[in-house]
Amino acid sequence: MIKVFGHTSPDTDSTGSPIIWAWYLNEVRKTPAKAILQGEPNTEAAWMLSRWNLDKPEIVADVGKGDTCVIVDTNNPAELPAGINDADVIEIIDHHLLAGGIRTKTPINITIRPLACTATIMHDLIGDDMARAPQGVKAAMLTCILSDTLEFRSPTTTAHDRAVAEKLAADLGLNITDYANEMFAAKSDVSAFTDDALLRMDSKEYRLDGKQLRVSVLETTAPQTLLARKDALVAAMPAVAAADSADEVLLFIVDILKEEATLLVPNDFVRQIAEKSFGVTVTGDTVVLPGVMSRKKQIIPFLTV
Repeated sequence: MIKVFGHTSPDTDSTGSPIIWAWYLNEVRKTPAKAILQGEPNTEAAWMLSRWNLDKPEIVADVGKGDTCVIVDTNNPAELPAGINDADVIEIIDHHLLAGGIRTKTPINITIRPLACTATIMHDLIGDDMARAPQGVKAAMLTCILSDTLEFRSPTTTAHDRAVAEKLAADLGLNITDYANEMFAAKSDVSAFTDDALLRMDSKEYRLDGKQLRVSVLETTAPQTLLARKDALVAAMPAVAAADSADEVLLFIVDILKEEATLLVPNDFVRQIAEKSFGVTVTGDTVVLPGVMSRKKQIIPFLTV
């Protein structure tokens, strides 16, 4: 049985893409496969599962010798199970930069394309067999694309991502704006999450000039809900950093509607990063970054100390 999974702290793409590809392996390639997760899905991903009556994939802590795996929506060992290099990885499908560090037993298929979403790549790989896809698979694909592109607001969006999303929405009889509003409302409801959980909810590890950073992004249509928890989030950062072997946590609260990010600035180190990376002057414990929405294109590539 092939295990299909994405990165830790699974977002919508890392929840939906394993479901999509497991369907394809089972129904088209006739190869037994199952989707799994490395942790609880975020609020938007959980909403997607409920909205389309999709089974929540099993949460698995590790893989290892004897496991056959397909990795989706990441190729970074820091975001994969500790035993990944002992497992038999047979395929990688991703849209992030090539991190390196994964060892395979044999030559494998690797598809990494500069698109906004792994699900878009899967749509292309599945090709004509998409006609066989059930409603839930098409809906997962659409939800992943709208999530990763922030309904086409993100600079990672390509014309192809948009075209695929529009085709899927037409097939499903959905109005994209109405559906995206439902999604973003679910994404913005974080009332049940602890401060620690929020700091890890959509987070990537990144090494910068010898410093290990946890770069976290919270996308929302209700930024004031999160900013009201600013003091508690800042207070939780040192413990989260220590537990995750990081030197610092950077938290960007992305306002989907205003198309801007607010970075929390708990200390002089983060202030220095903000000023050098984004050309701003920080005078308080937050700084607004107009137009910044994408960690992949507008945050990570510009981080400087």
